[in-house]
Amino acid sequence: MSTIEKVEARRNAILEELRSIRSLRHGTINEQYLKGHVQGKEEPVRRGPYYVFSRHEGGKTVSRRLSSGAELKEARKEVAEHKRFVALCKEFEELTQKLGELERQADEQEPKKKRRRWRSSKIRK
Repeated sequence: MSTIEKVEARRNAILEELRSIRSLRHGTINEQYLKGHVQGKEEPVRRGPYYVFSRHEGGKTVSRRLSSGAELKEARKEVAEHKRFVALCKEFEELTQKLGELERQADEQEPKKKRRRWRSSKIRK
């Protein structure tokens, strides 16, 4: 298998992996701790962790608290799928660039055909 064929095979594999992604979320999951006062204690008590999903939307950060364990698990999976999506897209871009370079090199290495010279239609006297 030539190098060009290997690159094309990997590009096709990446496309299949991209098709397999069913759901993703662009953003991060953060732990949030809150300070609260407890009756009878002067120092605030740290409560948490509370999990928050955050993303940038329209120039602002939008956050939403993940209230259940199932919701947290799903959000973590979807954030990981987004990271995988971005990595696959970057690899696809690099392979496509490499494929173009390999094809240009292959074209340069092919021997150029000589052109036939056509006789002039003018009659020489």
